[in-house]
Amino acid sequence: MRAITGLWRRRRGPLHRGVGRAEGRLALAAVLLIVLAVPAAAGWGGRAAHEALAETAREQHRERLQVWATVDPSVARPVPGDGPEAGHPVAVTWTAPDGRAHAGTVTADRAAGPGERLRIWIDSRGRPTTGPMDPTAVATHTVLAGIGAGGAAAGAVELLRRLALRRLRARRLARWDEEWARTDPGRGCAGHAG
Repeated sequence: MRAITGLWRRRRGPLHRGVGRAEGRLALAAVLLIVLAVPAAAGWGGRAAHEALAETAREQHRERLQVWATVDPSVARPVPGDGPEAGHPVAVTWTAPDGRAHAGTVTADRAAGPGERLRIWIDSRGRPTTGPMDPTAVATHTVLAGIGAGGAAAGAVELLRRLALRRLRARRLARWDEEWARTDPGRGCAGHAG
């Protein structure tokens, strides 16, 4: 607490300069902004992301439907995938809610043989799609958006602090040059006679 009050006290003496006090106040202001603005930005970013993602999830639940699909019997064995992370591409047929038959390749979570049935998600036109966003995905993306917004706010505060600090240091060097010129006008900055 003493360090904080020391920033606002007026000090006397040839080594205590206004630029030094300004740098201290700038550091205090940056800390206060980070403590106050970062949580506010994180909350705002998370709330905005949650509202948008929740609306997207509701829309996906309205537009997507899960139907039964049958693995195409003409396929002798499952189509090989790129690896365990890629899922299993499977040729299937399904019937859309409007009664039209469709055929295509979907990615299943397991290998399926000819004639097997599995559940797939389709959109309003009957085309295969991914399932709607679940509450866990909404919550995860909300947290990540909040962290990102908070990090961006902290980065902005730090960037502004560094820019202001650069100006203060340039002012300090200019004043040192002025005082040096008044103190010893015959010598240069390197200490050589001019």
